[in-house]
Amino acid sequence: MHVYSFEKLDVWKEAIKLAAKTYQITELFPNEEKFGLTSQMRRCSVSVSSNIAEGTARLTQKDRAHFMTLAYSSALELLNQALISKELGFISEENFKNIRFEVESITNKINSLRNHFLKS
Repeated sequence: MHVYSFEKLDVWKEAIKLAAKTYQITELFPNEEKFGLTSQMRRCSVSVSSNIAEGTARLTQKDRAHFMTLAYSSALELLNQALISKELGFISEENFKNIRFEVESITNKINSLRNHFLKS
C-alpha cells in the first residue's frame, strides 16, 4: 500500500486525532445544536487535516503555504467555537483545555511547515 507524504506528517496525525476527539465531545451537545455548533466544530476540525493533506499535493511552495494557512485558520475557528461551547456549558473545562492544548500544538507545527514552504 502506498503511503502519501501527508500521512507521514506528525501534524496531520495530530489533526486526525483532534477531529476524532471533536466528534466525541460534540456527541454530548444538545440536540438543538446538531446543525449549529456541533456541525460547525466537526466541519472545521476535519478541515484542519484536509487542508494539510491537500496542501502537500500542490505544486508550488506558495500554494502549499496557502493551504497551511487555511489549516491554521480552521484550527483557530475550532478553538473559538470551543470557547463559545464552554461559555454555554456544552463542554467541560477539562475538554476545553484538551482542545486548546491540541490546537496550540497543531498550530505551532502548521506555522513551522508554512514557514518552511515560504522559505523554500
